[in-house]
Amino acid sequence: MKMILVGLTSLFLVSLQVQAARDETTWNTQLKQTFFDKNAEIKVDGLIEIEAPYRAEDPALVPIKIISKIPQQKNKYIKRIVLVVDKNPYPFVGEFEFTPESGKADLAMRVRVNTYSYVRAIAELNDGSLHMAKKFVKASGGCSAPIGTDLDAAMRRLGKMKFRLDDEVKAGKPTMAQLLISHPNITGMQMDQVTRYIKKSHFMDKLVVTYNNKPVLTAKTDIAISADPNFRFYFIPEGKGELKAEFSDITCESPTSRKVCSSKNSYSKTQTVSP
Repeated sequence: MKMILVGLTSLFLVSLQVQAARDETTWNTQLKQTFFDKNAEIKVDGLIEIEAPYRAEDPALVPIKIISKIPQQKNKYIKRIVLVVDKNPYPFVGEFEFTPESGKADLAMRVRVNTYSYVRAIAELNDGSLHMAKKFVKASGGCSAPIGTDLDAAMRRLGKMKFRLDDEVKAGKPTMAQLLISHPNITGMQMDQVTRYIKKSHFMDKLVVTYNNKPVLTAKTDIAISADPNFRFYFIPEGKGELKAEFSDITCESPTSRKVCSSKNSYSKTQTVSP
């Protein structure tokens, strides 16, 4: 009987946790007005979708995929997507800007989710309209997950990048590219497994991808992006050209404040593309 009562109590507590995490108060009273006008109309109309696991296998590596339902055309296109995890200590994940040259405003990456929470993607079109998709994710401890014992090796690799492209690249057609970046993306909440000290944050904050000097993807990112970031996106190769990625990183005194931060380094990678 005692075991049954313990089990029922546990289920009740989990249910309360899920209900609290599904609460829209944080979004409606804080986050919405942080990123948008508090009176802005944000439609939930299927213009974009977000794919995420309901229960994360690894809270520090939660796969997120954003799928747009409209093509990127000069007269109508997704200008930017803001990605937010409501209950993270620092909810902002990233802001991603697109152009008609992006071909598609689809995007995939891995993020940290610290507790049961909604993950939201809000798309802004070039006409200023806003469209949202959200997914509820069960995860715990993604922002404080241990760095591991190979931090020194990770720091030696820091800044290295690699592109992977579709097997068949066609001129004038949206082509998927994958950008792999070596960077530990330290959150400022993680313990070094060797020294047992909390490491100061050190994370990628800006990314610019161009094709023949035309912007394809411009991103402002933060601590919720996973270690060794991995982005999948689209671009349109108009004939032979150069695909280029540049990113910079910063350190901040507090993992949840951007008032005192210091710029670190910048890195770049180029690859010739021949459709």
